[in-house]
Amino acid sequence: MKKVVIISASPRRGGNSEVLANEFANGAKSVGHQVDIVKLRKLNLNYCLGCYHCKKKGKCIYNDGMAEVLGKLLEADVIVFSTPVYFYSMCGQLKVFIDRLVPIYDKIRADVYLMATQWDKEKEIMEQTFEAIRGCTRDCFIDCPEKGRLYGVALDGIGAASKRYDYLQQAFDMGKNC
Repeated sequence: MKKVVIISASPRRGGNSEVLANEFANGAKSVGHQVDIVKLRKLNLNYCLGCYHCKKKGKCIYNDGMAEVLGKLLEADVIVFSTPVYFYSMCGQLKVFIDRLVPIYDKIRADVYLMATQWDKEKEIMEQTFEAIRGCTRDCFIDCPEKGRLYGVALDGIGAASKRYDYLQQAFDMGKNC
């Protein structure tokens, strides 16, 4: 059994990236993995100040729920980043979250999966988003291979992903095979 932590960055309940994150979770649960979905919209995270108090003292100056998430990431075998694409990059909630990984980014040891959704049909546009996330997962995490990507393109409207059975199946299969 693996410990799977899914970072769902959708600011909207039932948003497309959240639909696919939930389907990844369903796939992982179907084979007995332990799954924890972290919905960033519920955390109300503060912005990183770059003060490095967390590195000096082992704890962030903020007490906003991030410490609990950091503990989950340290125990994870699999980490999934799921985000909507806004103006050609990850949503702000995910960027704030990634900035707050400073205390532990070099201690994480997990397989990584990336999922993103956008209304535009051009898959290539999404590469910018994945590269921005890889700035953390590839360049800061150590020995954390990227195991899969899901490009949820041409999704117009909240919940449109729930009607895209190809994307749902891909997310489920990624979770089942993680």
